[in-house]
Amino acid sequence: MPSDPPRVHGLGGIFFKAEDPEALGAWYAEHLGVGVQAWGGAVFPWRRADTGQDAFTVWSPFKATTEYFKPSDKPFMLNFRVDDLEATLAALREEGCNVLDRREDGEQGRFGYVMDPEGHLVELWEPAPDPASAGEAGA
Repeated sequence: MPSDPPRVHGLGGIFFKAEDPEALGAWYAEHLGVGVQAWGGAVFPWRRADTGQDAFTVWSPFKATTEYFKPSDKPFMLNFRVDDLEATLAALREEGCNVLDRREDGEQGRFGYVMDPEGHLVELWEPAPDPASAGEAGA
């Protein structure tokens, strides 16, 4: 019997609270060569081993006062990439996980949220389809 494919296929982002996100970003840029962009974070490109598709992971400090990580009181949030957000959230609900009603859909894709057993907010991200591959899928 074949095993189910992995629900998560990559780390979409590392998001964390910082007292001074701008100064911290400048430190990472100067000392570690992190390509911090004007919006305050950096993008690290990579290629999926299973499909060969281009992908990326975001590194981004948030203001220490951000409410984005709520209901978690933890200083960071992990974002994982998924291929099918609805199926992943449904499976997590079925398994008794604390899936939040919070949803976001936008230009970057679709986002759903689950709390891990220690109270960390985990953001699940189904990236928006690549326009080139979306055209191929419809062909």
